Amino acid sequence: MFDVITVGSATVDVFVRTEFCDMIKEKGRDFIAYPVGSKILVDELILTTGGGGTNTAVSLARLGHKAAFLGKIGTFENSRRVMLDLQKEHVNTSLIVRKPNSRTGYSVILDSVKHDRTILVFRGSNNDLRLNEVKLSRLKTKWFYFSTMMGESYKTMEKLALYAEKNRINISFNISSYLAKKGINYLKPILKRTNILVLNKEEANILAGKNKIENLLKKLHKSGPKIVAITDGGHGVYVSDQNYFYHAKPHKVKVVETTGAGDAFASSFLSGIIRKNDVEFAIKLGMTNAESVIKYHGAKNKLLTYNEALRQMKKMPIKVMKKKP
Repeated sequence: MFDVITVGSATVDVFVRTEFCDMIKEKGRDFIAYPVGSKILVDELILTTGGGGTNTAVSLARLGHKAAFLGKIGTFENSRRVMLDLQKEHVNTSLIVRKPNSRTGYSVILDSVKHDRTILVFRGSNNDLRLNEVKLSRLKTKWFYFSTMMGESYKTMEKLALYAEKNRINISFNISSYLAKKGINYLKPILKRTNILVLNKEEANILAGKNKIENLLKKLHKSGPKIVAITDGGHGVYVSDQNYFYHAKPHKVKVVETTGAGDAFASSFLSGIIRKNDVEFAIKLGMTNAESVIKYHGAKNKLLTYNEALRQMKKMPIKVMKKKP
């Protein structure tokens, strides 16, 4: 029996850092511009593995949970890198679908001006997980953690939500802007079976319409989730469990790279709920792990163990405000 099976993407991530670029603004948006027709010197090149499914599986394993990853990858060098990284972190890999004609996801993260990042994503077979490829008899778990899946993989995730309902498996769902743009009705088959929904403010505004945070939380509750958490960068985290609203602000830390911060928070928040069924503790654990990740390159590099997180929470306490709706 697993504590959590994470369902989501797996990628090989290449971080490319260069200062040979400019920031330009057009139509109210910021763009990173590189000179055309020239060679650009790269200051640093870092190769890691990423993807919402593997990031959260590693996070949960480091926090002391029995975790497995379910996703689809290829069979060549990139897939071996993903497998080895997961096994090194004691994540169960027996549920992973590996096919000779499949391709492992790949991302190039351009880390440039003031550490603003642009990510070039090749989804590969992350969008092609089919239910008939999943070993349903092996899905013995207390929780599913769903991260963003698209295409055929999203349809499979809908079916897994039904499976979860029939087998009394809890669901934590962390969406991205890709899914938010599909709308609440599109996501309803999963949302109405979801225990914990985690998303950022931009995604919440897309999904539920621009509004005050408290109204967003109320509207998202109506779609099904029992607990809703909205992250808002430096403004902090807002959570509702329908009995109380919670808010906590982050510490001011030096940000090196934000890739993986959302995964770190969402997975650690789930860990806090699993361990203590306490929203305040879950917020503190989630924010502490996210703050650790953003101080380094890579989504997994500085994910904390449970004891490390407890020590950090004691060293740098996070104050959680709580009030009735």
